[in-house]
Amino acid sequence: MKKTEQIYGVKTTYITEGEGPDMILLHGWGQNKEMMQAIFNHFKDRYRVFAIDFPGFGESDNPPVAWGVPDYEAFLEDFIAVNQIQNPILVGHSFGCRIAIRYSAKNPENVKKMCLTGAAGIRPKQSLESKIRVKIFKAGKWFLKLTGQTKKLEELQKNAGSEDYRNAQGIMRPTFVKVVNDDVTELLPLVKCPVLLVWGDLDTAAPLWMGQQMEKMMPDAGLA
Repeated sequence: MKKTEQIYGVKTTYITEGEGPDMILLHGWGQNKEMMQAIFNHFKDRYRVFAIDFPGFGESDNPPVAWGVPDYEAFLEDFIAVNQIQNPILVGHSFGCRIAIRYSAKNPENVKKMCLTGAAGIRPKQSLESKIRVKIFKAGKWFLKLTGQTKKLEELQKNAGSEDYRNAQGIMRPTFVKVVNDDVTELLPLVKCPVLLVWGDLDTAAPLWMGQQMEKMMPDAGLA
């Protein structure tokens, strides 16, 4: 069943079906609830399953201002309260894992277990080459603004950043910047529930070393 409700002040669309223990599916950046449909269909006969379109994705409205991961975590808290969800299993992918980790660390008494795939959330140390590239970009942007070269500035910004950044529109661009700069490392020891970490050893967006570090830092985690 598809529903649309005000969650944390944002018109939000999600699907839910089934009876039994609660399970929430949390999609990755640039995705939507349809990306979790196969998992939804697999578990709906044994669980009460929810798949959300996070604000800014799918059929849900954009957030009113640029959100960071703590805002999305507060959104998830409200979603759980509105739907009277008890002790859910959280299944997250990439960006959705950031939110799941923050929620679990903040609400350890209300998460049964988690399954996290390609979990983002640990900021890698910036290489010297990367630092130089960022400084050159910022200097170029400053110069073009100062000299009023609007078209060149727009072209520079259009070609800068990752594909996800370039694909983001409007308020979702500064939202993306906030999200990718969020680091959950210090929260990992606060995650008390059992956690299954599912990783691909060729993952470049969230390299395997991140999964290995999460496994070490979470008290009850296993890496597959």
